[in-house]
Amino acid sequence: MSAEVADREALSCSRPCTPPQASWFEFLLDPSLLEQHLQGPHPDPSPVQLIVQLLEQASKPSVNEQNQVQPPADNRRNRTLKLMALKAAAHLTWDLKVLEKGLTIPVLNMLLNELLCVSRVPPGVKHVDLDLSTLPPTTAMAVLVYNRWAIRTIVLSSFPEKQTKPGPHQLNMMSLVQQEKELTENILSVLKEQATDSITVLEGALNIKKDFYIHTLRTLDLLAADPSTANGETESSTAGLRISADHLHCQVHYDLGGIYFQQGCSDPSVYEKAREHFRMARELLTKLDSSASFCCVDEQRLAGYWSACKTLTGASDPSDSQHTPYGQISCFMRNHDYGALIEAFIRDNITFILPNSFRHSIQLELLHKLQQGDGALEEVCHKLCVCNAVRDALEGGVLGVSFHQLLLKPSKNTISFLLEVCARSMDKEHRSETCKRKMALFIKSVCNRLEDVSLAFMVSSHKLFMELLQDEEKKILMEQMRKSSATVNLSAKPLPSFYDIPASASVNISQLEQQLILSLDPLHIRQILIELQGMAERPFWRVNSKWEVPVDYVNVILAIKDNLTRDLVYILMAKGLHCISIKDFAHARQLFTACLELVTEFSPKLRQVMLNELLLMEVRGHEAGAAEGNMERPPPDLVSRVRGYLEMRIHDLPLRQIVGEECVVFMLNWRENEYLTLQVPQSLVNSNPYIKLGQLIASTCKELPGPKESRRTAKELWEVVVQICSVSSQHKRSSDGRVSLLKQRASSLGILPRSKFMTFMKKLREPLVLTTLISLFVRLHNIVRDDIVNEVTAEHISIWPSSLANLQSVDVEAVVVTLKELVNYALSLNPNNQSWLCTQADIYFVSSQYSAAMHYYLQAGTVCSDYFTKSVPPDVYTDQVLKRMIKCCSLLNCHTQVAVLCQFLREVDYMTAFKALQEQNSHDSMDSFYGYIWDVTILEYLTYIHHKRGEGDKRQVAIKAIGQTELNSSNPEEVLQLAAQKRKKKFLQALAKLYF
Repeated sequence: MSAEVADREALSCSRPCTPPQASWFEFLLDPSLLEQHLQGPHPDPSPVQLIVQLLEQASKPSVNEQNQVQPPADNRRNRTLKLMALKAAAHLTWDLKVLEKGLTIPVLNMLLNELLCVSRVPPGVKHVDLDLSTLPPTTAMAVLVYNRWAIRTIVLSSFPEKQTKPGPHQLNMMSLVQQEKELTENILSVLKEQATDSITVLEGALNIKKDFYIHTLRTLDLLAADPSTANGETESSTAGLRISADHLHCQVHYDLGGIYFQQGCSDPSVYEKAREHFRMARELLTKLDSSASFCCVDEQRLAGYWSACKTLTGASDPSDSQHTPYGQISCFMRNHDYGALIEAFIRDNITFILPNSFRHSIQLELLHKLQQGDGALEEVCHKLCVCNAVRDALEGGVLGVSFHQLLLKPSKNTISFLLEVCARSMDKEHRSETCKRKMALFIKSVCNRLEDVSLAFMVSSHKLFMELLQDEEKKILMEQMRKSSATVNLSAKPLPSFYDIPASASVNISQLEQQLILSLDPLHIRQILIELQGMAERPFWRVNSKWEVPVDYVNVILAIKDNLTRDLVYILMAKGLHCISIKDFAHARQLFTACLELVTEFSPKLRQVMLNELLLMEVRGHEAGAAEGNMERPPPDLVSRVRGYLEMRIHDLPLRQIVGEECVVFMLNWRENEYLTLQVPQSLVNSNPYIKLGQLIASTCKELPGPKESRRTAKELWEVVVQICSVSSQHKRSSDGRVSLLKQRASSLGILPRSKFMTFMKKLREPLVLTTLISLFVRLHNIVRDDIVNEVTAEHISIWPSSLANLQSVDVEAVVVTLKELVNYALSLNPNNQSWLCTQADIYFVSSQYSAAMHYYLQAGTVCSDYFTKSVPPDVYTDQVLKRMIKCCSLLNCHTQVAVLCQFLREVDYMTAFKALQEQNSHDSMDSFYGYIWDVTILEYLTYIHHKRGEGDKRQVAIKAIGQTELNSSNPEEVLQLAAQKRKKKFLQALAKLYF
């Protein structure tokens, strides 16, 4: 033998061997092996797995000589298998938590019924009729275990579970899974029917003060050896595992609390009972030995139940309120004692007991009440916001948005309270240097953010400011406060004291520059510049970096030779543009008018520039009013000035594209399509892409109402938009000589980038213009997706070309995103436009967002039927729309809704309806929708299928629906139609409540 082979054999011998898994029949052959196996460190199979195997073998049906399937035989083999399953459960000390986790409901039901059988529970007698105090201890305990399991199973079944979808390898198991599911449902229905009895049995057990006993492996062995002789010993008080009354009562209280809590959803008064049982369980749990094996209360879940019950019942526990901070806060909130609440938050800034998330949740809860109209809470919310901000600062966290908003316009009282909280939060002898440093940074941050000089002085003069900040830091902070004044908004009103400019030379330049930044009065600005020019010769238009004028105008303005005039023109224009951006049109008009008067004296070019900017301001001002609901037509003078701009032919004049864009938007929004189509000069159309777009859109819209829709201008607009949504391509030759195609995201072919085109469209308000653009993008979307089954619909879609010459160059993602943004924007303007709603629904449908699609399909029907009080027009709910709604409901597993909607089609789709009704995994209300079915054939099929499944209650609902006199086929057609219409409206209203 070679050395290598020897080494390999030695290695294989040294590997630990995994013992083979024990088989169930080994224990059948030698029952003594079972106890040895269970007492092993890691038995394989585990006790739970062994129970499944043993009961599975014991319940296998037999086949007789005639090949007929017979129930499992009651022979010695099967009795032994069941007894061994009970022994495995006894080894687990009948821990229901373990058994429920490892066994299915049918298996555990079989196991516990076998326990009742071997425990001599009288057969045929309801458990509620038994007197547990007179029964043998193990018998009484078997009854209690079964009824505890019954109510626990009801509670557990009410929890939502994620259903697993079977893979291809599991398809052959579907019938077995379905059988088990039906069996589970049958058991659950029986347990729910008997729930009241089970609760009564368990509440009766709470009155028994003596100890209980439960079967062990020894008592089960005695029963197996000789049931007749063992009966006396198992009935005696010393047999089995002793369970003290307190242990059992604790477990029963916990289980009863769970079932009452579950019933509280339908009857809130039951929460009181649940709270009382959970209270008793908590009290008993504190007395018991935690090592007890039988009492397996989930303490964490019990604490959650207890907290929920206190909240739902509004009860308070004095011990909790006195000893736990949570209890105190809950008590303050309940009693509206907000002063004590704020004090508790301030104290917690020292102790750090309450989690930050909890503190902020209290703040949000009160803020919600404030938003609901409780105005008295405003000051409380401000104070809580301050307390939480100080806590965030001490923990080194990020200050919340609400605190930053509070500092924008704080009152003197707010700052005073803030300083008080800071001082009290540091009022502890052994505060660390880290905390002091964090507090110093917080105070500096607050001081920097305050724009009111008097409030900043309050902070800087406080003792904390003096104690925590070093001298150098104080100096730097004061300098930062001085510099921050240069960033004040241009629209801010200047302080009154700044208007009186002293003529003496003692006024320093920095003071004048600050006044220059703050002032919005043109005469005052001119006066300040004169003063500054007398002190220093430098460009004062650079004083504030926030002052910006368009690049198109910079060279013209800076070419002015006179320094004072140059600075004044630049500053007036910059301030005016800023005022427009914040919609302060009054100050903008004042500044621009002064600038116009100034430049008229020496520059015709700048005069026209200012006229254009004034026009832009007037247009934006009017559009801003329209956006806020003022739909009054613009004055003729403004329309005339817009036309004058579009007809302007001045050469060498700096023009901003934004002016042309806003003028085009203005004309389109006020339906000046005729003018845009015929009278705009071609030179301006060629130089400004927005004007070209406006002209094409106006031409297309103008031809839409005509008897024959002309497609020439529509095709031109189509080509322009396609180019905007296209990507440029490059060819690259690889090392092996092949040519590959590279696509770039930005195209140089379009007259506008897509982002600017989107911005342009989002300024439009005219419904016909938006409908035209939506239809264009819908057609383009359908072409690039090339999915005839999932096409989006829109009005006027027929005017656009039905194909593309260069489909590969179009950016599909850009088309999809643009369509979604455009439709969302249009609906933000008019959420009741039926055409746009249908388009939005189609978009969600083709992107597989079926719930959202149903929402918009229903909304489209709502707006044209007065919330379904009238019939939905057939051109809205076409067969295509209805079929899409049917598919949405089907994919959402709302199969009863599918069946009802199948009636809405011109020809009732019985095949789809019947297939839907065969589905048992339905996520809708099922039989509650039967009253909306008017087609007798579907109702007859429902009665048949429920009878076949043995679903008596649902069958009765279907029979009741079919028995209504107005559905009698002998009725006149008018009566039948009226019945159908009534059910249609009610069903659609019910759907709207679900999906809205």
